[in-house]
Amino acid sequence: MTNAKDYVIIILGLIIYAIGFTAFILPHKIVIGGVSGVGTLVYFATDGLIPVAVTQYACNLILLAMAYRVVGRTFVMRTIFGATVFSLAIGVFENIFMGLGHPIMEDISMSAILGAILCGLGVGIVFVHNGSTGGTDIVAAMVSKVSNVSIGRTMIFTDFLIVSSSIFLPFEGTFAERLSVKVPLIVYGLVVTFVLAYMADMVINTNRQATQFVIFSRKWAEIADRVNQVAHRGVTVMDGMGWYSKQDVKVLMVWCRKIESVTIFRIIKAIDDNAFISQANVNGVYGKGFDTMRVKMKKNPSDLPLGDKENKSLI
Repeated sequence: MTNAKDYVIIILGLIIYAIGFTAFILPHKIVIGGVSGVGTLVYFATDGLIPVAVTQYACNLILLAMAYRVVGRTFVMRTIFGATVFSLAIGVFENIFMGLGHPIMEDISMSAILGAILCGLGVGIVFVHNGSTGGTDIVAAMVSKVSNVSIGRTMIFTDFLIVSSSIFLPFEGTFAERLSVKVPLIVYGLVVTFVLAYMADMVINTNRQATQFVIFSRKWAEIADRVNQVAHRGVTVMDGMGWYSKQDVKVLMVWCRKIESVTIFRIIKAIDDNAFISQANVNGVYGKGFDTMRVKMKKNPSDLPLGDKENKSLI
């Protein structure tokens, strides 16, 4: 059921991306990053002879063959599924929106921003559920496997060259006229790429954000048990002393997903309405039940800094 839910949401994310791209970006001849941008280049270079979806799918198959050993079989299978659905969605919506003969929104600025938001939302949804739209997402996934570099930042670096390549698309006119027409489109392409990446990062990081609770209560044992049983989160119990009262107290520390924080508050309020609570947002929590550290370790212990050698047994 979990896998089925993931695949349904991945399809939803891919459809959102496809609509944002074909309805608001492609009609204005804006070249964005990724295989969508490569497909756009080929589409306009061949005067619409080769659809964007065909180029996309071919590029995805090549990249997946290169990335198989790094990202693993599960990611590859989900990406093949995602790339197939994505190409089909692009093909369907491309015929619909490009067949209109004019953009849905005439204002290129608003159209580009809206398209970027929808595309970024789609990418974020797909990545949160361990899928991929393919293309530079595959490159980003390979990088994220060995480092903590954000997926959005990796996409920006790899997409910049693709967007800039639109200057070489066929154009009838002088070089000065080419620049006056193509440079604004390149700028729009870069803006779309940055907004798309930012939106994708925001969706992904919102899902990964965690909350840290520090709880002081006379009913600490009951709260800890209820958090374990209802919220299914671990609790750390520490000894402390209230310096004003000079009495020993128990301090509870709880880490949970941001979306689970309301559940923790309800548990505490139901047991002890007078509990003293401190809540803080945490950028990352790594360990069982949360995220996995993606840090590439050096193979030779002699290459480790002195402090790392001394603490190697703890790594």
